[in-house]
Amino acid sequence: MSDAWDVYGVQLNSRLFLGTARYPSPAIMEDAIQQSGAEVVTTSLRRQSPATKGGQNIWDRISKLGCHILPNTAGCHSTHEAVTLAQMSREIFETNWIKLEVTGDEYNLQPNPYELLTATEQLLALDFKVFAYCTDDLVVCQRLYNSGCEVIMPWGSPIGTGKGLINTYALETLRDRLPDAKLLVDAGIGLPSHAATALELGFDGVLVNTAVATADDPVAMATAMSHAVKAGRLAYLAGPMAPSDTAHASTPIVGTPFWQSKVQNQAS
Repeated sequence: MSDAWDVYGVQLNSRLFLGTARYPSPAIMEDAIQQSGAEVVTTSLRRQSPATKGGQNIWDRISKLGCHILPNTAGCHSTHEAVTLAQMSREIFETNWIKLEVTGDEYNLQPNPYELLTATEQLLALDFKVFAYCTDDLVVCQRLYNSGCEVIMPWGSPIGTGKGLINTYALETLRDRLPDAKLLVDAGIGLPSHAATALELGFDGVLVNTAVATADDPVAMATAMSHAVKAGRLAYLAGPMAPSDTAHASTPIVGTPFWQSKVQNQAS
């Protein structure tokens, strides 16, 4: 089944985005990306700069995979930092896609909504295609979308925790209130079931890094995530049954079993 979708004018077939950090080795990272079927991978200029020796090795492996590169502004704490890093990333990675991250709290690494909104407006004015990483706050997401940001990436839970989708009500509300936005769950996914649930809720995709990179077998986990995303999307398109507060027999009772009818006839 073809289920291609459009992201800032680019047609994609996979709904799984993968991060490129924290893998045991560059070779395992490469194998995991290939097995996942992901067409978009994220990378941070601060952590994996092609200008450094280690960064060049990773970048060489990423670039030959033929994926779309989504640089991110991880580690930034202000609009100025994020915009500056985005401009550097555009020059180095030769793309105007940017995953915008502006950290507001060091305890749970929650995005700063005020700096995020300001940075989004500035980057859009500079012709960037912004993928905004945020919390599941409806008003913030609405402001981002109304500013011209087409791809919004709320967390499922704090980054790196693997706790999954801790507020499905908020995520369902985002999907309902922003029907035309591209929504991806970014951060907090720890299991394939979490990814499947996000797609079942109607989200367009998920971005996963730590759950794959730190698994005992990253390649197998990348494959599992790929299957989960496909299953969740197919379930959403299939139209799941409506939940009910009361039990209903899956097999209806119609008439009398043939053997009971025979016994009753003999008795009469």
